[in-house]
Amino acid sequence: MSDKKPKFMLGRTLATPGALEALTPGDINNGMSRHSCGDWGDLCPEDIQANEEALRHGERLLSAYHGRNQTKFWIITEADRSATTVLLPSEY
Repeated sequence: MSDKKPKFMLGRTLATPGALEALTPGDINNGMSRHSCGDWGDLCPEDIQANEEALRHGERLLSAYHGRNQTKFWIITEADRSATTVLLPSEY
């Protein structure tokens, strides 16, 4: 777990059925912690820059991670910071 402080509020936290089936609670908790601290995971430099701008301007935030079993998952926080969802890319 990171000792960084969260950069934004997650709002209501949700996970899709596919994410709950494919990921461990530890995968989800670690991803949520990283996401809230601005560690965007496995994104290209352009997407990281877009997140940094979205953080400043109150837009949607997206992170990408891999669980212990190498399952790729995304975490998306809505622009108004009302909700954050963990999902598999195939569920988008």
